[in-house]
Amino acid sequence: METALRVHKLNKHFANGKHALCDINLSVGKGEMVALIGASGSGKSTLMRHMAGLVAADGHSDSLIEIDGCCVQQSGRIHRDIRRVRSQVGFVFQQFNLVDRLPVLVNVLVGQLHRMPWWRSLFRFFSAQERSHALDALRRVGIADCHAQRASTLSGGQQQRAAIARTLVQGAKVVLADEPIASLDPESSRNVMEILARINREDRCTVIVSLHQVEMALKYCPRVIALHKGRVVFDGSSSLLTPGLLRELYGVDANEILADSTPAVAAPAQVHPHPPSWSAPLVQAA
Repeated sequence: METALRVHKLNKHFANGKHALCDINLSVGKGEMVALIGASGSGKSTLMRHMAGLVAADGHSDSLIEIDGCCVQQSGRIHRDIRRVRSQVGFVFQQFNLVDRLPVLVNVLVGQLHRMPWWRSLFRFFSAQERSHALDALRRVGIADCHAQRASTLSGGQQQRAAIARTLVQGAKVVLADEPIASLDPESSRNVMEILARINREDRCTVIVSLHQVEMALKYCPRVIALHKGRVVFDGSSSLLTPGLLRELYGVDANEILADSTPAVAAPAQVHPHPPSWSAPLVQAA
């Protein structure tokens, strides 16, 4: 399988001295749908932002992040050609990142700005073909009838679908979704996850989604990467996540979550070479 994303020896310290990411090494193949799970403060959002080149790793380190073979950042420096690399990466934020006062259609058309001359983007001059493409994207996420409304008038679930439509218009090869359903009701959450899964399936787009909702990770993502205090402690099939591991990650009994969830297709499991000394095993035999 070709590699869509590679992270090598990623470390990040914050100004207060906290070691937010510790020796992160992972590789995601093209067309995979991967869930990133862990408790609050485990480093999920920090890792996602490093992947997108929004945050630089520790300086003078051996860190490297590549997307589709192109350098995002190396040794704590964002690559000088990052704008071109980012054009292939769609980032879906928890709070949607739409411009409230602009129509939904214009918010979606923003995904095409990297292909347009600056003067066209400045005056919001979009061709009929570009508008048609944006409407098609809105149809795919089920909100084409809202295209003329201001973004601020949409529900949270609709705004998140508009944000996903923007990545479709962008033509992103990799979609990074950072807690995209954290502020949504259960039905809206299901709709958003269904759309992300459909994009992954139909467009063969690589999707990496950070989630607090373990049952959603089990249902929609064949592969799960779990973080604990900035370290990767599990990387493998969602079917191999054990109640013991989830109890260590979240501090609650996860038996009911596992019993009520249907894991996706199994993938080979890996255990981090230096797991923390927990009493519960990281992986149990299937």
